[in-house]
Amino acid sequence: MGRKGADGVGDRIILHCDLNCFYASVELLEHPELRGAPTAVCGDPRQRHGVILAKNEAAKAAGVRTGESVWQASQRCPGLHLLPAHHEKYRHYSRLVNEVYQSYTDRVEPFGIDESWLDVTGTLHLFGGDAEGLADAIRARVRETFGLTLSVGVSFNKVFAKLGSDYRKPDATTCIPPAAVPGLVWPLPADRLLGVGPAAAQVLARCGVRTIGELAHAPRDTLRLMLGRQGPQLQDWALGLDRSPVALAGTAEPPKSVGNGLTFPRDLMGEDELRTGFTLLADQVAGRLRRYGLKGTTVQVAIRDPQFRTIQHQRRLDAPTFLSSELVRAAMALTGERWNWRLPVRALTLTVSGLLPQDQAGEQLDLFSPGDSGRRDRRERLERAVDGIRAKYGDGAIAPSSLLGGRKPGSGE
Repeated sequence: MGRKGADGVGDRIILHCDLNCFYASVELLEHPELRGAPTAVCGDPRQRHGVILAKNEAAKAAGVRTGESVWQASQRCPGLHLLPAHHEKYRHYSRLVNEVYQSYTDRVEPFGIDESWLDVTGTLHLFGGDAEGLADAIRARVRETFGLTLSVGVSFNKVFAKLGSDYRKPDATTCIPPAAVPGLVWPLPADRLLGVGPAAAQVLARCGVRTIGELAHAPRDTLRLMLGRQGPQLQDWALGLDRSPVALAGTAEPPKSVGNGLTFPRDLMGEDELRTGFTLLADQVAGRLRRYGLKGTTVQVAIRDPQFRTIQHQRRLDAPTFLSSELVRAAMALTGERWNWRLPVRALTLTVSGLLPQDQAGEQLDLFSPGDSGRRDRRERLERAVDGIRAKYGDGAIAPSSLLGGRKPGSGE
């Protein structure tokens, strides 16, 4: 892997810093009396049908789950304390913590509001030359300065650094040097790897690929057939071949579009199977939009038949969205206009473009009636809660209801 770092981590030294229970931890800064008590953050504590957005470790130990209703959580944990969410406050602390990171390196790339990559390859010698020691020092500084805790992954690329921060929580450092990959990384479930969402995990499982190690050693042509260009890329990541750079602080450009495509092991037939296929794609695309803090204004679908002929069409949405249900609805409407449901489909691609920051996109919600806007707000909170569940328990922890209890597209089951 080239030149070894000062402590054997590898030729690059990448940290991934993940703030623990971020929303709940920020709220508890103003409620120190609740620090040891089970506490959860929700949209509006007065609304019993609202959902849990975040929880502290005490609530987690009591069985409270992100994404469940306030009523369910209160039944599960009668002493649960509920606090309202304050998103501007979370953005404020996110900026402050990232300023701390920038005192160690100019290469700091945020990945959502509570996560960032740091490339310390060129600056580690200024802080003692020990990557694990530096990670511990950053954790201590953030804890002492803000009262917030971090989990930090230390590795030789961004993908494994993120896997390291997810490996052990809360308030921990996990190092993944090249020598540790076979024993530490490869036995893990495939959906623990960055980029392996629910749709890709299901396709891989049908091929008998259930761990990161099996992904690393699967036939490359099979992965390309099943997942398109994504298959070989995921295999490279499983092998530790990610070479993507950490962007300079303040220079990371938002994506111009977000998309996902799948080639199915058997042809899809009929409206119901295509809807299920688009649901798989939209679930991942919508999650990535939320992670980037963006909403899309245009949906494009690409449909490929068994003879490898492809048609592509797009349409502008009524309002910017990051909701999977709205993406599916738009994709199905486009398909119904341009496709004969009785024809077989080999592959589908769903792409969202015309991206806007969520704050700017929110200004356009007056296109809806007040009742529609309220329902849409609830749906947005629910899908964000689903993101929290997957971040904590893995991408396979929860799936769209339309995929449960029925035949998966292309499975033949």
